[in-house]
Amino acid sequence: MATSAQTELWHAEKVAAQVPFAAAPNGIHYAAWGETRISDTDLERLVAAVPASLAAALSSRAYYFVPLAIADTGEVMIAPAYTVDLGDRAICHRNATFGTTEAVFLSTRLVEDRFGLAFEFFINVAHNFVEAAGVPESFSALAWSQAEAQVRGETSQDAWETRRRAQDGVAPGGAAKVIDERSRSSYYESAFSDSLAIYMLSLAVDFDYHDLREREYPLLAAPALAERLRHVAGLFPANAGYEFQILYRRKG
Repeated sequence: MATSAQTELWHAEKVAAQVPFAAAPNGIHYAAWGETRISDTDLERLVAAVPASLAAALSSRAYYFVPLAIADTGEVMIAPAYTVDLGDRAICHRNATFGTTEAVFLSTRLVEDRFGLAFEFFINVAHNFVEAAGVPESFSALAWSQAEAQVRGETSQDAWETRRRAQDGVAPGGAAKVIDERSRSSYYESAFSDSLAIYMLSLAVDFDYHDLREREYPLLAAPALAERLRHVAGLFPANAGYEFQILYRRKG
């Protein structure tokens, strides 16, 4: 195994110059560099799961799959291989801009399996889409109707907190609750990004919804998530060779 003393860090711009990105059939730009431990076939399958109908909004983005993106440097630095010391200094992803290209460097060696890498990639894609195109009004209406109905839980800590803040406003004098519009807008962005990422994850990987659970908030009730995912699937149909389905597992 390489040691950190033997492993020279590369500037992100140098990595991008070393491996120009390619365009997948769905229009997503991506490249791999270094000892990623991902086969070309698995990487192609992962990237190709992004629906082509949303790729146009990501035309200025490029996703680089690298061993480690280092967190504790001012400039964006990339490790060509994994070491324990560098792993302790790494972060799940770092962003950099080269001219008109907005690059996302994803650390492949910080996750234990394909599920973890896939979700990291798709949540970045989802957030990048929202930054470029916003949240569809139809999804916002659906998510808010569920929130008003007090449907249990949410899809992430951010979605849970922004939903709570949006609904916890009190009018002057305490007469009635008012909606915190800034928090509601943030809630729409978080809830849609989460749902879009989970939808893409379901196209690429078989997984149990409860694998996404975090301790600090209750997970959104499965029927409510299914409603959101069906809505997202209607907006962004799966590419050829991918299938969207929801399976409910019941004990006994």
